[in-house]
Amino acid sequence: MRMTMAARREVLRVTAGRYQRARKREKSKILDEFIETTGYSRWHASRLLRNFGRSVRFNEKTILRGSLTGRKGRSGRRGYYDDKTVRVLTKVWRLMDYICGKRLRPVLPEIVERLERFGEIRCDAEVRKKLSEISAATIDRVLRSERKKYELKGRSHTKPGTLLKHQIPIRTFSEWDEDRPGFGELDLVGHDGGVAAGDFCQTLDLTDIATTWTETEAVRNKAAVHVFAAIQEVKIRLPFDLLGIDSDNGSEFINTNLENYCRTEEITFTRSRPYRKNDNCYVEQKNWSVVRRAVGYARFDTDEQLDLLNELYRHLRLYTNYFMPSMKLIERTRIGSQVRKKYDSAQTPYRRVLASPHISDEVKQNLRTQYEILNPAELKRRIGRLQSKLDKSVSTLKRSPAKERRLSSLVAAREAGAWVT
Repeated sequence: MRMTMAARREVLRVTAGRYQRARKREKSKILDEFIETTGYSRWHASRLLRNFGRSVRFNEKTILRGSLTGRKGRSGRRGYYDDKTVRVLTKVWRLMDYICGKRLRPVLPEIVERLERFGEIRCDAEVRKKLSEISAATIDRVLRSERKKYELKGRSHTKPGTLLKHQIPIRTFSEWDEDRPGFGELDLVGHDGGVAAGDFCQTLDLTDIATTWTETEAVRNKAAVHVFAAIQEVKIRLPFDLLGIDSDNGSEFINTNLENYCRTEEITFTRSRPYRKNDNCYVEQKNWSVVRRAVGYARFDTDEQLDLLNELYRHLRLYTNYFMPSMKLIERTRIGSQVRKKYDSAQTPYRRVLASPHISDEVKQNLRTQYEILNPAELKRRIGRLQSKLDKSVSTLKRSPAKERRLSSLVAAREAGAWVT
């Protein structure tokens, strides 16, 4: 009959002392009896009896403590990343909108240096050295417990455009120079709060494919006149010329006014295939990571909320484009049923613009000048205050008690400097 683990542990406890005090010949007999009783292999049984109650150092960091189970214990190992380092890392991670280790690691030394310069954090030489050495996987592991503390789905209201869409070509990737800044995707994000009736605010999202530079502008509704005005506004704010736009098939984009404007300004105007959302994958991703994460899914339909959204976006564009790194897919390989993807190292849109040979030195110098005066922590606080105002402006008539409690916790977190949706 097979022994239970509890019985094996008791046999080990009784036998280990006798084994460790015995001479070599006696040890062999005791070991044979122990193997016959427990069913362990000879090597494993010998290690258990020899190391029971003792500590064996394998190297500078690893200690094996003889245990009842024979497993390698780590109770004697001191963590390399101490509490002081973890506290600084956690604060930086929160300021960087809780991004993953692969995105945070490439920009971590630069962000730490900038936050120290603005007096947002304090680091000694040891902490600074550890943060410069930490890997992306270790960042995720160290922050696992924090990430669990901060653990919604949109609806599409796109109406088909007119017959004019047959005059606007469907984009194919061979037609655009996607390594050149200026070719971007357009989309609208609705703020209906789950009730599509009536007018409600929309956010125009323009994402440049080459640099991932993102501009957003809130409009009163999906009327083509408002969307057209927003496109002109974000075009002015781009640090480079707008060379091409690609939209979905909604009538807010597929209209004569926008087509004539693009022809006059020599902007290539294309559209995605109907019902193929992934054709606009770049802007669709930013709809979530920029717009939804910043303002959530509530209903915004008043002039006050429209002004708050646009005020928030003025700060959000600086925070996102200058400090939020992203990774771009550079290779996609299919092997049978598996698809393997390879991404480049995470970079901010600002760094991608500086690295582009198509951008003039004057534009790059203007961007550097603005970058030098920006404090990411202060931008985050301003965004948090505007988010709280937006939350408070939402009508409480239809909120359940649970939603009301959730809103209260969100407001408290944002006012404390966190960014939670």
